Amino acid sequence: MDRRGLRSALGVASACALAAALALAPAAGAYVPPPVNAQFDYQIGGDYPLPDGVGVVARDWFAGAPAADPVYSICYVNAYQTQADEKGADRPDEQSNWPKKLVLTRLGDDPKWGGEYLIDISTASKRGQAVDWIGQMLDGCAEKGFDAVEYDNLDSWTRFNGTPLADDIPFGKPEALEFAALLAEQAQLRDLAVAQKNTVEIKRREARKIGFDFAIAEECGRYNECNAYRKVYGDNVIAIEYRKADFKKACKVVGDDVSVVYRDRQVSKPGSKAYIYDSC
Repeated sequence: MDRRGLRSALGVASACALAAALALAPAAGAYVPPPVNAQFDYQIGGDYPLPDGVGVVARDWFAGAPAADPVYSICYVNAYQTQADEKGADRPDEQSNWPKKLVLTRLGDDPKWGGEYLIDISTASKRGQAVDWIGQMLDGCAEKGFDAVEYDNLDSWTRFNGTPLADDIPFGKPEALEFAALLAEQAQLRDLAVAQKNTVEIKRREARKIGFDFAIAEECGRYNECNAYRKVYGDNVIAIEYRKADFKKACKVVGDDVSVVYRDRQVSKPGSKAYIYDSC
């Protein structure tokens, strides 16, 4: 048994989690979801030494590196939006480096995340071109030795809800799910498991069709969504909270069964005044 298979066998701690994993997992392949209810840290803002007890970590595909075995490492890729241009960096996922015809600059940047622009996935041709561009990021994840990938901003079709531009998004949920299936396929071809990132609207049959292996849910405690993710993935869920009250709530509701972590919203590193880390 390889190290991923061993981690999976040790990590499945309940019949519910096992049933969900079997239903969503591929028939064959070296990739598996992370161990269930392992202590987690979200380090997409920069790598730093793992807190004591951490067995699963997420880090940025470009600037980050997987942790040493036996820690399970998840590769962060902002697949549905550009990264903001970063001074002194030359990342292929930055807004200025993405193929211009795929970046919806006419909408302006994300109302909540300055510098991030939506990727146009409105047609099969554009989805194919976007997947090809993201391929270099997946190659980076695989070559570095990550175990899985999380594709951020799956719900990008909702990003301008409540603004005058809401009706100008040229795609919706169907196109986003079609793109997700292409992304999942490309990750799994590289022996990377695939996380559904947020988007509680996705149902079990849709997740199975796409090929998601587990879920990473931000603020599911805050919005009473943690158990909705568990209906799809069993205990193969990682919950991230950014407010102390929500963290305590998530710990109380699902903390005995799934990974729950409390981080600052900027996911900063130790030494920063904003840095927060706790788990249950």
